[in-house]
Amino acid sequence: MERIASLKGYIPLFKMRIGFLITFSAIVAFIATGEGKLPADRLLILSLATLMASISSATFNHYFDRDIDMVMGRTRGRPLPAGSVTNPRIVLAIAIVLFLLSMVTALLLLNPLVALHLFLGAFVYAIVYTVWLKRRTWLNIVIGGLAGSFAILAGGASARPEICLPPVLLAIIMFFWTPSHFWSFSIYYRDEYERARIPMLPVIIGEGKTALYVLLNTVALFISSLLPFFFGILGWIYLGGAVGVGLFFIYRNIQLLRDPSRPVAWKNFKASMVYLSILFVSVIVDSILL
Repeated sequence: MERIASLKGYIPLFKMRIGFLITFSAIVAFIATGEGKLPADRLLILSLATLMASISSATFNHYFDRDIDMVMGRTRGRPLPAGSVTNPRIVLAIAIVLFLLSMVTALLLLNPLVALHLFLGAFVYAIVYTVWLKRRTWLNIVIGGLAGSFAILAGGASARPEICLPPVLLAIIMFFWTPSHFWSFSIYYRDEYERARIPMLPVIIGEGKTALYVLLNTVALFISSLLPFFFGILGWIYLGGAVGVGLFFIYRNIQLLRDPSRPVAWKNFKASMVYLSILFVSVIVDSILL
């Protein structure tokens, strides 16, 4: 029982909720690019390779950020600062092994382009975002958000081993979604980021101006979400979902602009999750039915 409890202490290192979101993003792109075709074996392999790439970079994030995780209340309970995992080298080893397994799986069972995109996604999150940008610039989440876009490109490449329009357009949507999502989150946790000396946008320019940036970014997100329809990639079902949930998200952004308080920021953060969920479901339904 003690050994099982010890192993359970490692599970939070994987950030499974983020891993499932990244994996779902790749699946959505796979379905859209494959025009609704769902070969179960390839879908399973893609999901496994993507999830391993995501949790490897998440594990590395725990390893590298263990010093600032001690400072912030929301992260103080993570395995390394809380002491449920005591050896950082083991955490680093887990990250490396999972990354290598992801690459080997993608290379041998899918194709090199999938492996390249998964490599770039993990590299952007672990090295570009976590090591290079997070503690240096407010652009951290803008550039770091490319990690999710690369997962979408990997999903598209697993259906068609080439650079093609459907996953590119979905990757652009993911790129614009990430700042609106995370800047709302960082407004809510502004004081903690400031205490840890992390230059998230609200720490640099304040909550009010950040709310304006969120709204402007979401308008760009809304426009980008219409491109799959106007390029003929997706149809009316998708368009209805994109417009409806896009207007809802903009409405939440306007509320945040009027009142950039922590409760409203949290509602906006939750709205961003609703937005992406409905948009992705619209992609799936449109791709399968039409």
